[in-house]
Amino acid sequence: MAITVNLRYTGRNGAARKFAEEMISGGTAAEIRAEDGNLRYEYYQPFDDPETVLLIDSWRDQAAIDAHHASPMMAKIASLREKYDLHMTAERFISAETPESEDRFIRK
Repeated sequence: MAITVNLRYTGRNGAARKFAEEMISGGTAAEIRAEDGNLRYEYYQPFDDPETVLLIDSWRDQAAIDAHHASPMMAKIASLREKYDLHMTAERFISAETPESEDRFIRK
């Protein structure tokens, strides 16, 4: 089981993209990827919404998320969110096995 959180960061004048770029270039994203229990930490930008960036953030379990949230890393992230005046929405998903009946639709 994994827990995945989709975070949408929205700002103005390219702020969300600048935030993601600074997270990557400053090494913060790499530090998060190296945390125990992190499975995925990737930024994407929708084609039809240049003011939003999607973060797909996946963790082994709730304990790994709790440890991440208790780490000094969260202060860095909060500071950057404030710097770029970003607003957020979040969706949370718990992974499940793909049923064999659906597997035929997945091209590998």
